[in-house]
Amino acid sequence: MATYEQTRSAMAAGLGGFTHLFNAMPPLQSRDPGPIAAALECATCFYGLVVDGVHVDPAILRIALRGLGQPMLVTDAMPPVGGTRSSFSLYGREIKVEGDRCVRADGALAGAFLDMAGAVRNCVRLLGLSLEHALQLAALNPAAFLGLKIGRIAPGFRANLIALEPERIDILKTWIGGNEE
Repeated sequence: MATYEQTRSAMAAGLGGFTHLFNAMPPLQSRDPGPIAAALECATCFYGLVVDGVHVDPAILRIALRGLGQPMLVTDAMPPVGGTRSSFSLYGREIKVEGDRCVRADGALAGAFLDMAGAVRNCVRLLGLSLEHALQLAALNPAAFLGLKIGRIAPGFRANLIALEPERIDILKTWIGGNEE
């Protein structure tokens, strides 16, 4: 709920990243730009985007990609992702998977039913990004934000790799630390 001025002050004190840009934040408004505007106009800031077609409308995500900052894909994935469960408990509340989202009993959004391959796929299909650009948002930018030597194929970097089928954007093989999983 920070104001634009409060956010800029935090950035001057070292804030460098925003989790789930747009989610649970005051909306971007003409006379009250809030933290979203501060994030988008800062070339050195990183911000996470949940590209599931549910959390944030694709039109808004395309605007965020035009910002000066460094966008990163995040999944906001909940326990059913990658498994067979259709419900789970979160802070004592039952959360159910309904289609492409996780919701509370009152229908409120409660996380995403999204894995990273799905986020990359959505960047290509919903946002019109090239596969290469989408993969940069999934690997290179988050690695840079965290200061990790991963996210690219280069000497001195850890060999975590995936082989993708480029049309469907399905994972065919995975290597972690150079070892096939």
